[in-house]
Amino acid sequence: MRLTNVAHLRLPFGRLLGYDVTVGRAGRSLPVSFDQRRHVGAGDRAGSWMALSFRLSAPVPLDELAAAWMAVIERHGTLRSIFVPGEDGEPRLHEVEILAGAWVEHVIAPGQAVNDALRAVLDRACSPYARPSHRLCVLETAVGPTVVVAADHSHVDMWSMLVIARDLLAALAAVQQGRSPSLPPAPAFAEHTRALRDRPPAPAEVHRRWAEVLAGSGNVMPRFPLSLGEATLQEERVEVRDVLDVDDSAAFSAQAREDGVSTLALVVGAMTEVTQELAGTALRAVFPVHSRYDTTWHDSVGWFITNSVLESADSDPRASADAVKEAVRMGSWPLADILRPWGGMPEAPGMFAISWLDLRRLPVRVDATGLEAQYVGATIRTDGVMLWFVLDEAGLHLRCRYPDTPEARRHVGTWLDTLIARLRARARASVGGLLRLGDRTYRVQRAGRADVPALVALLSDDEIGRAREGFDIARYEEAYDAVTRDPAHYLAVVRDEADRIVGTMQLTIIPGLSRGGTTRLQIEGVRVAATERSRGIGTAMLEWAHYHGRHRGATLAQVTTDRVRERAHAFYARLGYENSHVGLKRAL
Repeated sequence: MRLTNVAHLRLPFGRLLGYDVTVGRAGRSLPVSFDQRRHVGAGDRAGSWMALSFRLSAPVPLDELAAAWMAVIERHGTLRSIFVPGEDGEPRLHEVEILAGAWVEHVIAPGQAVNDALRAVLDRACSPYARPSHRLCVLETAVGPTVVVAADHSHVDMWSMLVIARDLLAALAAVQQGRSPSLPPAPAFAEHTRALRDRPPAPAEVHRRWAEVLAGSGNVMPRFPLSLGEATLQEERVEVRDVLDVDDSAAFSAQAREDGVSTLALVVGAMTEVTQELAGTALRAVFPVHSRYDTTWHDSVGWFITNSVLESADSDPRASADAVKEAVRMGSWPLADILRPWGGMPEAPGMFAISWLDLRRLPVRVDATGLEAQYVGATIRTDGVMLWFVLDEAGLHLRCRYPDTPEARRHVGTWLDTLIARLRARARASVGGLLRLGDRTYRVQRAGRADVPALVALLSDDEIGRAREGFDIARYEEAYDAVTRDPAHYLAVVRDEADRIVGTMQLTIIPGLSRGGTTRLQIEGVRVAATERSRGIGTAMLEWAHYHGRHRGATLAQVTTDRVRERAHAFYARLGYENSHVGLKRAL
């Protein structure tokens, strides 16, 4: 799922509408979590919200969408609560009754960007003390609406935004089918706050490690290890990067499995290495960890995040994995008691935080691709560095926010560039691309444009290829460009230990409706250099291709080969391919 910022959000132009609910008087008092108190206690301000946007494929009556939204509010207690300032300056949280209201149009002024209009609405409606501090917005277009759900961060986290989107879509489907949109009850976040308060105090070892890590950062929360310029709030700069595509992500994950660690641990190892190279110090960062410690809270909405600290001084995968485990353990205890010696969280300008979310492992799913779903952050002024990673079926993505100063541009930009280059290099050199045959090792990787002449030579190196291949190389380069523009294709080369190209194949992922919506892996143009044949390379290539297809969701592989290639027929039969269909071709 794309991570973005409201200034970078991709939005269609249309009528911008928001749903005004009716809010009753404040009711029963609710417990306030440590992080809620810190966040809301900073006061009413713009830019404290988070949002999720998605597109619906067809127009939806606004009353149906409103009914679905009310069902979501009814399910989740935190959406029926508001903060009010206490007489002592501390925020108080109260239940509140929320009833149906009315749609209002938010006028987009001449020359005003849709993003700016939406930002103004959410800054006003989703501030910490707003009543309520959440908002449903719709951009109406002729082909269907773009829905934006937003809330102040005190009531939601990224996981919660998925729950809200899923529940809203489920309730909307019920309304459209003439059923009640009511949703089953989910435990309220206030219950979780009470449960955390009832936990026993953290053991002495946890207090000691917190003190050690904070001492390493000057007795404040960890800060970015390079200069960010003037230590005051600055306009933010936001960078959104696609770090690893689906294939590099699979290769990177394969290396993690080989090393016996998580993908996160390998990324932490790379960050550790880059930090040591550029700053000469260990990696230290604020590390948010979720507190949904059992399935009770999986379908709840709230700020189920607490902060820990990550310290990693060794880039070895096992050492990085140990650092992550320690950070999770350190964040598994109520922070109020742990941070009491520092008078609360000891924040300082330049604070460095790293957030990680693996959507593939969450029990909550939405069709992010079909919905064109995007996580949306607000625009703020900042004096620190915040880095969000999201890993999903499309690969590894990040968003980074830092002060827009010359020093921060140079230092954070260099750190990011170096990290991303390191991660990509590790993915492409990972065990996921290796073919091991006896004492020989080959590597599968994407073909580059410079490889085209070698691929043409391989395609020409048989009795059929000699008659139909070998035209002007420019035609092949044009074809290469067309293939590589479409991510459904993987044009592979196989290299030996001397980096010579000894094999090729083209893999294509084909989604379809037949066979119950089966996704197919199409394998074409399989060639092995004459000097390398009969060594098992072809078999290893096909096994690698099958893994590639499974990772992309394919459950059926298919291959075509010329009728006269009898040896090829026998080869594919040995690999389990059945000659069950007749392939027909004609010239166009």
